[in-house]
Parts: sequence; C-alpha cells; structure tokens
Amino acid sequence: MKKTLSYIAFACLLVTLSSCESALNVTPKSEFSPSNVLTSESGIKSLLFSAYAQQQTQSNSRYVINDSEVSTDMGFNTGGAENGQLITLVNFTWDPSIGTFNDDMWTPNYRAIRDANGVIENIANVNTSETNKKLFKAEARVIRAQAYAILYNFFGPVPLRTSTTQAGDLARASDADLKTFIETEITQSVADLPDPGKEEAFGRFNKGVANGILAKFYLNTKQWQKAADAAKAVMDLNYYSLNPSFVDLFRVENEGAANREMILVLQCRTEDPFGNWYQAGALPPAYKSSPQFPNYVYKSTMSNFATQYRLRTAFTSTFAPTDKRLQLILTSYINNSNQTVDLSTGDNARSFKYWDNNTVGNNSGTDVPVIRYADILLTRAEALNELNGPTTEAFALINQVRTRAGIPNLTLTDTGTKEAFRTAIFRERGWEFVSEGKRREDLIRQGTFISLAQARGITNAKPERVLFPIPQPEVDANRLMVQNPGY
Repeated sequence: MKKTLSYIAFACLLVTLSSCESALNVTPKSEFSPSNVLTSESGIKSLLFSAYAQQQTQSNSRYVINDSEVSTDMGFNTGGAENGQLITLVNFTWDPSIGTFNDDMWTPNYRAIRDANGVIENIANVNTSETNKKLFKAEARVIRAQAYAILYNFFGPVPLRTSTTQAGDLARASDADLKTFIETEITQSVADLPDPGKEEAFGRFNKGVANGILAKFYLNTKQWQKAADAAKAVMDLNYYSLNPSFVDLFRVENEGAANREMILVLQCRTEDPFGNWYQAGALPPAYKSSPQFPNYVYKSTMSNFATQYRLRTAFTSTFAPTDKRLQLILTSYINNSNQTVDLSTGDNARSFKYWDNNTVGNNSGTDVPVIRYADILLTRAEALNELNGPTTEAFALINQVRTRAGIPNLTLTDTGTKEAFRTAIFRERGWEFVSEGKRREDLIRQGTFISLAQARGITNAKPERVLFPIPQPEVDANRLMVQNPGY
C-alpha cells in the first residue's frame, strides 16, 4: 500500500492534541513536557507533520475546488443545503460571515503557519543531525510560505505571523513585505530540500514542490521573468513528465510517487476524514450508469448529494469535439428508471475527474492535484509570452499539452501576437484544469474575473470583489485587522 503523508500527519496531529489536552489537567510527566517534546526528533517531526496535515488535507476537496470555480465562467451549483453557501459565490453576494472564508481558507492555513513557526523556533535545540535540522526547517518554511501564498490569493495581504509568541492583535503586512517574505522563505530553503523522489515519504516537500509553488506564486503576481525561471527550475530537474493518458492521470491506481506528472496533491482516502467528497456532488440525480464511463461502477453504498456541482454550458461548448479531456466530462447518463438523461445543455454537464470505484459513502480516494507538470509547462509558456510575445519555446510548451489532448498544435499563423497567445493559453488552462480549483486565479490574472461575471448578468460583481473579505471571526478577534474595501 502507498505510504501517504496526510494519514501519518493527521495521526501525529491527534497525538499532539491529546497530549496538549492532558497537559491542561495534570502536571506533565517529564517525557511529555514541552521542553522535552520539541527537543526530540520524534517530537519536532510530529509538529512538522501537523503543519503538513493542515496544509495537505486542509478542508474537504469540494471546498478547495468549488470556492475557486463557482464564481467563474466554469462552475455552477444548484440544490441541497450546500447551495445556501455556494449560491452566494455564484452571485457575488458573499459577505464576511460566509463560513467557507474562515473554515476552509483562513483557519487551515494559519494553523499550518502556527505549526511551521513552532518547528522553526525550536529546531536549533532538537537532538538530531544537522542535516535533519536543515531539512525540517526548510520544509516548515516552505509550508509556511505556501500558506501565505494561498491566503494572499484569496484575501490580499494578511497579518504576517512568524512567531508563536506574537500578540493576537496584528496588523496586515504591506503588499510588498508579504510578497518578499513568500519569495525569500522558498528561495532560501530549496537547497536544503531533497531532489524529487528522494523524500522520505510521498507528499513531503522536495525541490520540485518548492519551485512549483514559487512558479505559481510568481505567475499569479505577474512576476513574469521569475515565473519563467522557477518553472524552468522544475523542468531542469528532469524528473517530471506529462502522463501519456489524460484520462488515466486521475485514476486512483495511478497515484503516488510513480505518477511523474503530479508534483503536489491533496491526498485523499476512502475513510473519514481523508475522503474526496467532490464526486458525490458531481453525480446527477438518480445516477445509475453512463455509456461514457463503462468502467465506472456506481454502487448503492456511494453517496449522491442533493447539491449539484455543475459545469457551465458556455464553457464546455468551447472544447474541440476531438479533445480527449472531454472524456472526463459527463454529458448524458442513465437514471434509476433506465431513462437516458441529456446533460449537454442548461449548465448541467459534470466533471467525472475524481471517480473512484471503491468510494465509501461520501469518501472517494482520488487525490486532488495542487500542482502538476502540465501547469508548470503552461506557466512558463504564459510567462515567456508576457515577456517576449509568442516564442518558439512558448509554442513548444503549450503544444505538449495540446498533443496529449489530441488537438492540433498552435502556430504563428493563428496565434502570432502576444494578445492572441494570451487568449489561447487561458483557454488551454480552462480545458486542462477543469475541477482543479484554478479558474478564479486565472481569470483574475487575465483581468476578466469581474467582467465575465458582469457579462453573465451578475450585477453584484464589483471590482473590489476580486478579493474575498477577511472572515468576520478574524475581524472580531483582531483589533488591528482592517477589512478589505467594499465589505
């Protein structure tokens, strides 16, 4: 069986939490006292794995995906109790009280930051080798940097907590200071991380993960040359590659270190609390089977949510008919009454990217990609185009992805200007990363997040809604917190 970090991390987190609970009630035995726990290798690794648990499992995958898609031209949602929250994202009527901002975006990332800070503060006194000290510190710094990059993506600059002893009231960092911190944390840590495939367990950070996080951060902040260089650093490791089959890329049996396209994933298992719940919401009502997916076996023990994770027809209709990526989008099915139901219109197609025949209740074991090699290729292609227009290398990079998808290469004849190539790469990213939670950041970078919503008739899509609001519980708890404009 595959050794997965998310399970190990969560188990270590439970041990850590239970130890802390006991310490509140009794005088701790010497072997469990704080001064001893964080001086042993096992103790510091437990805290490091707790940081991983917050960052790699975070909240359930359906929030990771939907929070970044249903407010875009890609995703849609109807039905069920969950729609009460998601409809505010669809219609841009969200406010600081919406639970997902606090529970699924803010809290898990600051918990990861908290635990990473604990590792960094205590690593010098740990009884282990200098090599391990450097490794654990580097992992913690990159975990912390990634958490801040995610928070910046959703909320803009946030309080920069770099110590477990800082006061609860802390003002937001400046934009420049936060971006510099993220960059410095990663660039100073890469050398102490292992090469890909050399990490102790699948899911622990390596040089490819760190440079991949950095490449995406640079891309989303439009630091084009740095984005191109960081993507190239991942490519130059000569470890990662595109999986030959797009359809097989997401199958459970192809997960783990052997899948050289997956650089970083949210690891999922069929047992609570590790499951991927997205597929249960993507299933249409009374789903029985579909000729599109003869190898996908629906069982009565699988959940089929009342809420419906849907794809917009205006988006799915842009695929070329021969595009192999369409093979993971459900457009018709047979229901329990043996009737064929057409989903090709009415914003009703479904992503079946995360099917798992062994799903138990809500819990699919299909991992959710955070960074994969296709993203690195397209990141460098986009950055090169922004720097110099459509270069030969930029065409070669995007055409690797298109070739796997079975669609014709782009050429200078049809995509000969910077603007035309920019349009082409955003379309390509949409087709490639359906239900992977990247669409919101892509549209923001393109400058069309608000205008496309307005074109859909979303009257509340105002320019300030390019950022989500700081969660109300954080505003209430932190007297120095300033809310984002418009909220």
